Amino acid sequence: MMYDYVIVGAGSAGCVLAARLSEDPDVKVCLVEAGGPDSVPNIQVPALFGELFRTRCDWDYDSHEEPQLGNRRIFLPRGRVLGGTSSINAMLYIRGNKLDYDGWNQPGWSYEELLPYFRRSESNERGESYYHGADGPMSVSDGRSKNPMSTALVEAAQQAGQPFNEDFNGASQDGFGYFQLTQRSGHRCSTAKAYLHPAMSRPNLTVETHLQVHRVLIENGRAVGVLGERLDQEVVIRAEREVILSSGAYNSPKLLMHSGIGDGALLHGLGLPVVVDNPRVGQNLQDHAFVPLIFSHEEPVSLLIAEDPKYHREFEEQGTGPLTSNGPECGGFVRTRPGLQAPDVVYFSGPLMFPDSGLSIPTAHAITYGPVMLTPRSRGQVTLVANDPTTKPKIEHRYYADEDDLVTAVQGVRIAMDIAGQQALKPYTTTRHQAPESDSDADIAAFVRRRTHSIFHAAGTCALGDVVDAELKVRGVDGLRVADVSIMPNVGRGAPNASAIMIGEKAAALVSESVPVAG
Repeated sequence: MMYDYVIVGAGSAGCVLAARLSEDPDVKVCLVEAGGPDSVPNIQVPALFGELFRTRCDWDYDSHEEPQLGNRRIFLPRGRVLGGTSSINAMLYIRGNKLDYDGWNQPGWSYEELLPYFRRSESNERGESYYHGADGPMSVSDGRSKNPMSTALVEAAQQAGQPFNEDFNGASQDGFGYFQLTQRSGHRCSTAKAYLHPAMSRPNLTVETHLQVHRVLIENGRAVGVLGERLDQEVVIRAEREVILSSGAYNSPKLLMHSGIGDGALLHGLGLPVVVDNPRVGQNLQDHAFVPLIFSHEEPVSLLIAEDPKYHREFEEQGTGPLTSNGPECGGFVRTRPGLQAPDVVYFSGPLMFPDSGLSIPTAHAITYGPVMLTPRSRGQVTLVANDPTTKPKIEHRYYADEDDLVTAVQGVRIAMDIAGQQALKPYTTTRHQAPESDSDADIAAFVRRRTHSIFHAAGTCALGDVVDAELKVRGVDGLRVADVSIMPNVGRGAPNASAIMIGEKAAALVSESVPVAG
């Protein structure tokens, strides 16, 4: 099987790449996905995203034991289905801050240079503006759940002195408000739905599902294809022009290492060939740590009510109601200390009990909200433990390895507790289901270590400047690029799915050597 371009991973960036590159009828594109079609019904129902965890749609990763979190292993879901994680996530559309992209310090990757790609991707129901596009493939919408607890949280934040923010992707991030979502008419709008499905009828685009790629084939210093497996049968797909990895922050570095690109000492020790000795592959791993507080109450307004058949009818007939909830419907950005140039914490709030990273069943009506640390100094890594390509990677996030991150988390919880005490939230904070024992630094720090989990925003393991150059080309190998959130030098002050879509758009322009998108 010979194609011009072989893309590995049909996720948030990979679907964008496949759709954009196949717009040229003179090139043949193959998109390879380890998972299956995005036909699982729960994918389309926003409020049921947690029910996709640890199913066949999820790679179901965990971190290694985290020393600063009592040696707990942290659940790390990743999409293993067409659309990738955009098919199983909470649908938040939050770009990074201008300072994040400018801080990458890479030619062509400043905020002003990237904004046209954000706009190109977007069809925002609020219409076109300097910050937003209105005719792109990706539907970006206001939430339709309108849960009273979300309204109360935003009001309580204002009562606590926080400003209101109408658009977190606009001129400023600071303040509280309602998140925009990758939804269309109340249903999930993944990159598979927005980009891939409209392109799949093209004769020059082939989509291979249930095919797990094991390594990139490299001959004479050039990537010439991929080798994978489907139903115990070896499959080789050849690329005449380029192989592009869009497999995410965990799997892209894993694939590079199994292909002989990584720390030479590690690869040699595992009996793998060393094609390019680059110890930075798999390093610089970052994530947004989340510290959820949970308050239960007797008001029958949480997402537990969505089990009522009338709300299923409302969802199917009108695309409204509790089943359209994405979980974290609202929240806000704050600066935890004076002198910061931009927010360092964002609050996510959902109208439900969200215990145990979403892996346990809610037992009462509740609100879950808390701080997410946006600018972690701690860095982890993704490494291999065996030369068998079906072995899961060893993931070490090392949350709070830098003490400053813990200081930020403690202050973030303090602000959350202040918001909990405001009048607007009183009906929904009657019982402290999951909260610190007291407001002392020691008790809050203990709570942080005990309750922190991932908000599933891994990035940084094939970073610009370290592993790939500004054109996303892997250093030391021709015909090989990486295009996903692993190339982000820092995880940034947003939800990375928006950046992943932008990276797909930018990568398509780089690969096809097209004229840059006009501003």
